[in-house]
Amino acid sequence: MSKKWKIPFSILKFVNIILLFLPFAVCWYEYYEPKTLTANSKQVSVLLFFLLIVVNYGICFKLDAFRVSVLQIRDIFFSQVLAIGFTDVIAYILIWMLSIHMPRLLPGVLCFVSQCIVALIWSFAVHRYYFWTHDPLPSVVIYDVRHGMEDLIQEYGLQKRFKIIGTYPVEDILEHFEYLQDAEAVFICGVHSHDRNIVLKHCIYNKIKVFQIPRVGDVMMSGAEKIHMLHLPILKSQYQEMSIETRAIKRLIDIIISGTALILLSPIMLIVTLLVKSDGGPAFYKQKRLTQGNRVFEIIKFRSMRVDAEKLSGPVLSAGEDDPRITKVGRFIRACRLDELPQLINILKGDMSIVGPRPERPEIAAEIQKTMPEFQLRTQVKAGLTGYAQVYGKYNTTFYDKLLMDLTYIAKPSIVEDLAIMLATVKILFSKESTEGVGKEQPMMMYEEHRKDSNR
Repeated sequence: MSKKWKIPFSILKFVNIILLFLPFAVCWYEYYEPKTLTANSKQVSVLLFFLLIVVNYGICFKLDAFRVSVLQIRDIFFSQVLAIGFTDVIAYILIWMLSIHMPRLLPGVLCFVSQCIVALIWSFAVHRYYFWTHDPLPSVVIYDVRHGMEDLIQEYGLQKRFKIIGTYPVEDILEHFEYLQDAEAVFICGVHSHDRNIVLKHCIYNKIKVFQIPRVGDVMMSGAEKIHMLHLPILKSQYQEMSIETRAIKRLIDIIISGTALILLSPIMLIVTLLVKSDGGPAFYKQKRLTQGNRVFEIIKFRSMRVDAEKLSGPVLSAGEDDPRITKVGRFIRACRLDELPQLINILKGDMSIVGPRPERPEIAAEIQKTMPEFQLRTQVKAGLTGYAQVYGKYNTTFYDKLLMDLTYIAKPSIVEDLAIMLATVKILFSKESTEGVGKEQPMMMYEEHRKDSNR
């Protein structure tokens, strides 16, 4: 391990919050505060600052804006910009409520720009500092049915954080725990629970960090209710249903956001409608999808492919930018995510929610469930325009991994999590990876997941 002097990361986070609020403090005291109804009130200033700091820290935490050890500089910076923007919007609304007249927006915009510059400097400096003071962790990959973790570490630029010193099947580790003697971190990938627990106990006892890719059962257990019964700790699991209060608030948010967005975006949608119709076909494309309780509904999108796109091939997933069925206009609206806008109508109608698992086609879902019956667990909640899998996965992420991510959301649904996913969605809108296809020759019949251990 590096012997360089290390500043506790909690201090670096505190410095980040203080630096971000210096421009706001200047803007508040020099312009906004004197024009409010509570001018010169120290109590109001302290309360305002405290509230905004808590909001900013909470959003940064949910968006992983402080996870310097595993994220790239651009990801840290963009998460901070989203947190700053959301916090500044709240600040402007509060200042408006405290002011005699509508406050000018320009000082707030200049404050936001200054904060973004601070965030960029902090992200770059702390990222560099972290890897200057921390050597890569000697790491071992233990696998069963999942392979290639070492390649993923390289692909995502995490070789600065983890140095792979060995890759072993789990049966070798169970016979030779000495293979882990030099490891400070272990990745457990697709290992059966019995074997995994043995390895886990050994690592914890020897103070080795453990990173696990969960299995479906693990994710479902994460949402279990802890109760005390029979003088024992009991975990209660059941079909996931949101509380009445959560469903009501979630539906209200869906109606407000989708209704407002349809009004504000109607000029853009009109232009897209005319562009799509320019090739002689219909502007909208309807397709049967599955939502909560396996109920079938018709999703609405702007048409981005030829009218006869699936006449010969049948139901297939898009191959991304290289898909020959995509029209010229379709390629543009897909790149800008404009093809998804009509789904706001589905949300307003109640077929979908803003946040939830993406709705799958009945034919493809039925084919997947032949080898992965658990796939139907995604429909415990209403389908969504965006979701956990869309934020943290890719378009071509395997169905099994998408299921894991969707079940992670379903296990602990909450309004706070929904808001965090909405904010994180803004970040992926600028990511090309999120729209990568699955390959030109991959019809739905080819989607057989790594289910060698499905009966374990």
